[in-house]
Amino acid sequence: QLQLVESGGGLVHAGGSLRLSCAASALTFRYSNIGWFRQAPGKEREGVSCITSDGFSTNYADSVKGRFTISRDNAKNTVYLQMNSLKPEDTAVYYCAAGPLRVPASLDPHSYDYWGQGTQVTVSS
Repeated sequence: QLQLVESGGGLVHAGGSLRLSCAASALTFRYSNIGWFRQAPGKEREGVSCITSDGFSTNYADSVKGRFTISRDNAKNTVYLQMNSLKPEDTAVYYCAAGPLRVPASLDPHSYDYWGQGTQVTVSS
């Protein structure tokens, strides 16, 4: 069973930055695509970014392109989401998820089997 734990969320002013981390419990993490998703109150969960198991392919939602960067360190079983130029509309609970290798990586939450508990990101105006 692959367990995922997100960290790095918090409160930041608009224009600020945060780096989220997603730490995994099992070596199977290294063979898994990882996605970051977010869900704001009253809204559906949406894909933010994803990365293939080897880190060579990434994908981003249009709303975060040029501001967010996903990366992974398989030696540490960790995936990161660097978020810059944050906006109030980025406020949400952010989740990471793991799924089987697919190329390109998908932003569809149905492509992922394991989910973390989420970390809150709040951007004040």
